Amino acid sequence: MVLLHVKRGDESQFLLQAPGSAELEELTAQVARVYNGRLKAHRICKMEELAEHGIFLPPNMQGLTDEQIEELKLKDEWGEKCIPSGGSVFKKDDIGRRNGQAPNEKMKQVLKKTIEEAKAIISKKQVEASVCVTMEMVKDALDQLRGAVMIVYPMGLPPYDPIRMEFENKEDLSGTQAGLSVIKESEAQLWWAAKELRRTKKLSDYVGKNEKTKIIVKLQQKLEENDDDTCLNSPWADNTALKRQFHGVKDIKWRPR
Repeated sequence: MVLLHVKRGDESQFLLQAPGSAELEELTAQVARVYNGRLKAHRICKMEELAEHGIFLPPNMQGLTDEQIEELKLKDEWGEKCIPSGGSVFKKDDIGRRNGQAPNEKMKQVLKKTIEEAKAIISKKQVEASVCVTMEMVKDALDQLRGAVMIVYPMGLPPYDPIRMEFENKEDLSGTQAGLSVIKESEAQLWWAAKELRRTKKLSDYVGKNEKTKIIVKLQQKLEENDDDTCLNSPWADNTALKRQFHGVKDIKWRPR
């Protein structure tokens, strides 16, 4: 099996094994799938806020003071349904996004322990430990997180809670930094030794038939067509124009005597 050390930019992400006979169409999609799955797990691991301050308030109540909520006669109906196991402990969310009905200490630890275990599975430190990450491992991390939420919130979470939306693959990441990090499987590219590993070929077409090969591949999203060469038509890309400007002879017209 060929060992792929996957990087995004200059940052290590994970190790993955693939046979030299692997079709790069499927392998590229597989790498993107694992990469995006790890991103999803990391986003869900932010449910530490759930452990600290309870579920999300309805969108129309977020950021409002208690007085404003009372004045507008708004009601958190989901907050009355989604009560953590063993009862709640009030811990106000100063940001005003969560209802402050936090799980008790025992249930809080269930969430936090699971978060740490999931983080360990998808950690970049797995590269240092020479542990390959598979999609099955990513799914296992997601299942552990889902199970912990079900233990602590047997009635589930509100449909607008980001954690529930992540589990149901309904998350809206448009306009967010997290959204910019996601790579579409269909637009993913793998690069090795300054060459794109084209999807129409096999891995062995590039690395040979030595199954003990280890390579560092960079994952990136396909550039939009012409994105990489439109700048070539710019004045600053014209070496001759730059030289003329430097010598103060820009746009001089020469006429015969």
